[in-house]
Amino acid sequence: MKLSFYKYRIPQLVSLILLGSGILFPGPSLPLPPSSSPPLKLAQYNSNQTATDWLNQGLQAINVGRVEDAIAYFGQAIQLDPNLAPAHYNLGLALRQVGQLQPAADAFYRATLTDPKFAPAFANLGGALLEGNNLQQANDYLQRALQLDSKLGFAHYNFGLLREQQRDWNKAIASFKKAMEYSQNAPESAYHLGICYLQQNKVGQAKEAFRKAVKINPKYSEAHYNLGTIWYNQGKSQEALEAFRKSAEANSNYANAYYGAGLVFMQLRQYPEAAQVLQYARDLYNAQNNTLWARNTDQLLQQVQNLNYQPR
Repeated sequence: MKLSFYKYRIPQLVSLILLGSGILFPGPSLPLPPSSSPPLKLAQYNSNQTATDWLNQGLQAINVGRVEDAIAYFGQAIQLDPNLAPAHYNLGLALRQVGQLQPAADAFYRATLTDPKFAPAFANLGGALLEGNNLQQANDYLQRALQLDSKLGFAHYNFGLLREQQRDWNKAIASFKKAMEYSQNAPESAYHLGICYLQQNKVGQAKEAFRKAVKINPKYSEAHYNLGTIWYNQGKSQEALEAFRKSAEANSNYANAYYGAGLVFMQLRQYPEAAQVLQYARDLYNAQNNTLWARNTDQLLQQVQNLNYQPR
């Protein structure tokens, strides 16, 4: 989910996407991170600036994509006022955005210490601990977040991810439904709801959940991909091909979309087209150091080439 930065207490969707896999296909992978431009130099320290001034500068830096600058600004705010909870909180979000998981968790923890009623900080702390595979502590902090704010959508979402990781599909489904109720513009909850339904072999409900995800975000490549796997397994080649096309359009580096399209073209006995997209998928897998699926795709490509050259 996209990170959002706020001055205080404004709920936002954040954090972790634990990716499930399709039935006969490679599981969804994270899109490549966007390249970042060089950070601006930190503004010269002004003794008249307050902690809140630094906090606001950090928020402004985030708005223009200067995450490293924002981290420095939030740090200045904390140095001036160690009890400024939103500075710790936004520092945690910024650190999480650049992949510094443990420092992010530490920042969220300090936010909870400075304001024990700051529900989003507890929810993000739980999310960070979840990604670090510390399930028990993640559970405790997420419980605390929901005790403080039972309508905090992304706390329910993170709880759903926790239950999904524990393979407790019914509880995960309940959490994702709550997250959808309270955060209606976030497609990730619908996507993971679909993943859970697939695990229960409830294909119709999974399809509906993935459709909700792409309705909210038409560029949700993983959701389009999973719709494609469902159509493919139901023998609906044209619908599957369209879903894989949309998945690739949403993220041109999403190798699974091309792999899925290759399977559809094989199903349609359009072997030259299958070879073309499978070669592209294999090259992407190799570029992304996904050696397992590069090898699997290469084997499938050899099958396609053999079929293509069989006498008519």
